[in-house]
Amino acid sequence: MSGLVSFQEYDHLTLDGRCCSLVIDRPYIMGILNVTPDSFSDGGRFLGLEQALDQGRRMATEGADLVDVGGESTRPGARRVSAQEELDRVLPVIEALRREIDLPLSIDTTKSSVARAAVAAGADFVNDISGLTFDEDMAGAVADSGAGVVVMHTSGRSDVMQKSTCYDDVVTEVIAALRRSIEIAVAAGVDRQKIAVDPGIGFGKDVAGNLELLRCTAALTELGRPILLGTSRKSFIGQVLGQDDPNCRIAGTLATIALGYAGGARLFRVHDVAAARHTAFMAKAVCCGAEWSAN
Repeated sequence: MSGLVSFQEYDHLTLDGRCCSLVIDRPYIMGILNVTPDSFSDGGRFLGLEQALDQGRRMATEGADLVDVGGESTRPGARRVSAQEELDRVLPVIEALRREIDLPLSIDTTKSSVARAAVAAGADFVNDISGLTFDEDMAGAVADSGAGVVVMHTSGRSDVMQKSTCYDDVVTEVIAALRRSIEIAVAAGVDRQKIAVDPGIGFGKDVAGNLELLRCTAALTELGRPILLGTSRKSFIGQVLGQDDPNCRIAGTLATIALGYAGGARLFRVHDVAAARHTAFMAKAVCCGAEWSAN
């Protein structure tokens, strides 16, 4: 396994949230909790508060390190919802989860008003698929709230992003866009230690682009911030494996997690927490080789 990449300096980064600090020396599993009717894999399953709470508890029991709550689907072609509708979906869940589980919480939103309210309700991170570009007030909202932030790359909003999947060099262009998002955050007053980056697998990329980004994950370490990968059950996996049903894409997802870890990713946003955790920690053991320790 001499070909595996070593990230000794990179693995001592920290990612700070509103009331937490993650030392990025191991895999972190972010459980997906979509309280939406139309998300591509689990839409409608957790709309009720008790259903959402049960799922949050289940993910905590399975070993999630964070829970990411979303109230607006970002799948290709999804309809946009108002800030009020999004708030009505996510705030009761965040407030209840904050009382019930002792894990950092993240709000998956592109709206500054939703981000502010969610952090006030107990969220520690803002997960913005637009990389702080859809809402000009988002960077300031993150800075004012003290939250950490995940900046992701996309080529446009959900209704149009798959119409723009051509790049001269997808890896170079995604890195450049993420660097701009980091600069936007820092200019607004967000500490660099509160920023993670996400190449946006499945967002404005075709199958070849997604695969190239995964093949070249290590290139993103030049940004000097922890890398989050969100590949869980996505359509490019289905296209590679010939699986139309998202629930049949778990094995493909786990392959991307193992290879993503070997490429430097340390945070993984997933539907299947226990399987993802086992995969990521096994990947870590292989990457460590003879230096592996259970501690």
